[in-house]
Amino acid sequence: MAFESLSDKLQNIFKNLKSKGRLTEEDVKLALKEVKIALLEADVNFKVVKNFIKKVNERAVGQDVMTSLTPGQMVIKIVNEELTDLMGSETTELKLLPDNEVTVIMMMGLQGAGKTTTTAKIAGKLKAKGKKPLLAACDVYRPAAIEQLKINGDKQQVPVFSMGDRQRPLNIAKAAIEHAKKNGNNVVILDTAGRLHVDEDMMNELVEIRDNIELTQTVLVVDAMTGQDAVNVAKEFHEKIGIDGIIVTKLDGDTRGGAALSIKAVTGKPILYIGMGEKLSDLEQFYPDRMASRILGMGDVLSLIEKAEQAIDEDKAKEMEQRLRKAQFTFDDYLEYMGQIKNMGGLSSLLSMIPGVGGQIKEDMLPDDKQLGKIEAIIYSMTRAERGNPDLMNPSRKQRIAKGAGVDISEVNKLVKQFEQARKMMKNMPGMMGGKGKRRGGFKMPFGF
Repeated sequence: MAFESLSDKLQNIFKNLKSKGRLTEEDVKLALKEVKIALLEADVNFKVVKNFIKKVNERAVGQDVMTSLTPGQMVIKIVNEELTDLMGSETTELKLLPDNEVTVIMMMGLQGAGKTTTTAKIAGKLKAKGKKPLLAACDVYRPAAIEQLKINGDKQQVPVFSMGDRQRPLNIAKAAIEHAKKNGNNVVILDTAGRLHVDEDMMNELVEIRDNIELTQTVLVVDAMTGQDAVNVAKEFHEKIGIDGIIVTKLDGDTRGGAALSIKAVTGKPILYIGMGEKLSDLEQFYPDRMASRILGMGDVLSLIEKAEQAIDEDKAKEMEQRLRKAQFTFDDYLEYMGQIKNMGGLSSLLSMIPGVGGQIKEDMLPDDKQLGKIEAIIYSMTRAERGNPDLMNPSRKQRIAKGAGVDISEVNKLVKQFEQARKMMKNMPGMMGGKGKRRGGFKMPFGF
């Protein structure tokens, strides 16, 4: 996750604070100085950091904190609250008109931010909510942009309106809205053209659409990996076009994530969604409070549960849990479980959501997405009896399996070790997470999550 480095640094800072029985004003100031450095290194806007530290300091050196029985915890609570406030406090939804009217959303952004893919992701989200979206191909400049939108529209089973690349984007937008009215579509999402940088032609085109069409929402897509440039782009778009909300993409990559922490404070506009991967399902509603908790290592159980509800078949989960309790967890179960983890965003993403667990589990205990293909080959090279009874494993069997899978025997040994660790971890998980697990809407999380 984007904030992994920042999260580690903040957790270390607060670990030192919590270890002290009493805090002096100097303790707080030293800790906040380290927090300031960590935020700046995460590419958070300097003015935003300065204001954030000032607010936290004013609250943290107060009498209530200094005389508290757990002053370290109180400071963390304040940082959590201020971090949430920095990112917007409340979750903001896309504005949608009643079903008998046509909602028109204009998607904007620079080339390479993932705007066309995000446009299709939004359409999929709205379709799942019962809306009838229509995608309008208004990018007439980038080669294959129209084709890309059509391919993604097909995957989401959402229609795409196109007039080719020889029409003015405004005319395409107008025609798309008329088409929607005639065909029962109540949401039109305009995929407008992006450029490599903000230029006058692009802005004039967007202004023309804005001034001649009744837009319900203007949404800007920015790339988290561009750091402060993403914030500057957002500011410029807002000043010249006006934006109602922002989607931050590529927060799953090797990025410092400062854009997500700075954008709301700089533009005054909320983050609506965050892109956490390439798949069309990898778009998450942005919850400032949950993100703050994840950054501070407090976990995010609600998001974890929501991911599980979408990715896991309830009956299968119950069946697997029963087998786990009876120590009947097999290699077939393991393969299925790894597939579920992949669908839920990968192991590191899940660990960051479990309060107090992430730090206890080593990354090599379960494989990453890239290893899944190799794992499948190894498991499918086992006999049915071996897959169903892991205790049958011995050196000669491992040698045969390695040969069948086309891998070194060390890879088979590694998988068997990972399997045993996973079986032990998951069997113990209900106790670690407080017994019987949490319920939400009648759904019981597997393995006590």
